[in-house]
Amino acid sequence: MTEKFSQRFERPSISKVYENLPGYGVDLYVGGREGASDIPLLRAHGISTVLNCAVNLDFNYVATPDEVSHDSVGYGPALIRYYKLGIVDGPGNPDTMMLAGFYQLRGALDQIMPEKPSYPRRDRGSLLVNCRAGRSRSVVLVALFLHLHLPGEFPTLAAAIDHVRIKRALRPEEWHETPKPMLIAAAERTAHWVGLIEDDIARTAKTGAA
Repeated sequence: MTEKFSQRFERPSISKVYENLPGYGVDLYVGGREGASDIPLLRAHGISTVLNCAVNLDFNYVATPDEVSHDSVGYGPALIRYYKLGIVDGPGNPDTMMLAGFYQLRGALDQIMPEKPSYPRRDRGSLLVNCRAGRSRSVVLVALFLHLHLPGEFPTLAAAIDHVRIKRALRPEEWHETPKPMLIAAAERTAHWVGLIEDDIARTAKTGAA
């Protein structure tokens, strides 16, 4: 069976989808591989953190490896604080992958780095969520986060998705696959699960305080 390819449109390498995120004071971006790999572009936008949610795409932000060997990959502090979540852009993901993505995104914003030499990237700048093209996986994950973090502004997942689509310059004729329908369904289930988890956390905290 021949895979059907949809028309692709030009859009920015990265797109600011939310400015001055409440509770964090940073901007939230969505982009593709070109933007996520452009260090000067990331720095120009004050982006210190990248969450790559594409399983078929990897980056190496380590500029000066701690050790160099012909038979091993370089490792060491990276120029960008980097998180990786491997989502398939279509069917094949376990239901809990989107749940993991939500908490990884929120964790990247909440995480506080220790004052140690082994944690050189402690600055809290803006955050980019990327996939290969910045039109499906990253869009739905950011929309899910906005819906759950700002329910007054985005009372439904659909409202958050439309917001990100517009900010990302996705055209209406490609909305049927940006994001993919099964990813939207996974995000809807995740929103329900997050509600249950957060209610349980609040209930446990209340019981402990009593």
